[in-house]
Amino acid sequence: MKNEYSILALCQHLEVSPSGYYDWQRRRTDLGPRALENKILAQEIRQIYAQSRQTYGSPRVVHALRQKGRRYGRNRIARLMKQQGLCGRQTARYRVRTTDSNHDQPIAPNRLAQEPKATAPNQLWVADITYIETKEGWLYLAAILDLYSRKIVGWAMSERIDTSLVLKALAMALLHRHPPANLLFHSDRGVQYASSDYRQAIGQAGFVASMSRKGNCYDNATMESFWSTLKLELVYRHRFHSRAHARYQIFDYIEMFYNRQRVHSSLDYLSPVDFESKNN
Repeated sequence: MKNEYSILALCQHLEVSPSGYYDWQRRRTDLGPRALENKILAQEIRQIYAQSRQTYGSPRVVHALRQKGRRYGRNRIARLMKQQGLCGRQTARYRVRTTDSNHDQPIAPNRLAQEPKATAPNQLWVADITYIETKEGWLYLAAILDLYSRKIVGWAMSERIDTSLVLKALAMALLHRHPPANLLFHSDRGVQYASSDYRQAIGQAGFVASMSRKGNCYDNATMESFWSTLKLELVYRHRFHSRAHARYQIFDYIEMFYNRQRVHSSLDYLSPVDFESKNN
């Protein structure tokens, strides 16, 4: 309309002063100090969120900003993230059963429950198996986690959930970590970990075996927490068209992001690799 009529004519028709109109126009287009700061801050938040592979929630974003010398309240960051549709978590899905404890193999007692907290790497390892859905079928992932730093020290993937799978994860951990003979190795009581081949491998390494109580996932809570993180931050965000596609994405997540970049609040907001480097 202002292309057809002058501002003066429109103001007279609407019974407003031209000076009032121009003042309103200026206030509408000019950002105040707070709004301008929020605009800049929102851009920084988007950058941090992108660098975290769209996984960080407001607590980790707040810490990342503090590392840059910028201190903001969590509520403000959470509000700006919500306005941009940025969230760090997804909804959990159903769980596939991966533990078959109905076997006649020997079961180790739960020694982990009595152990003090790890004070250095290669004192306490925990192991477990999970599943990844692909269009070709299930892909099973076995992993070993060091409780000191939460680093994944060994892992393997296969379309079969068997003893060979967990042996490959163990072989990787032994190759890269060279742990001492008295390490406590904790797993569930599934047939893969209770098999004679796996017990022999653990014995040859000089490890002390420990197993969770039957049907009690809380005995291996840190490993369960890693599975939850992997699923929420990677698996539930993708549709894997093949096992090869899933293998590549999981390798990239564990080795390039989780171990080396992703910060943990329990590790003073350091990644597992940085935590071990700083404290040893």
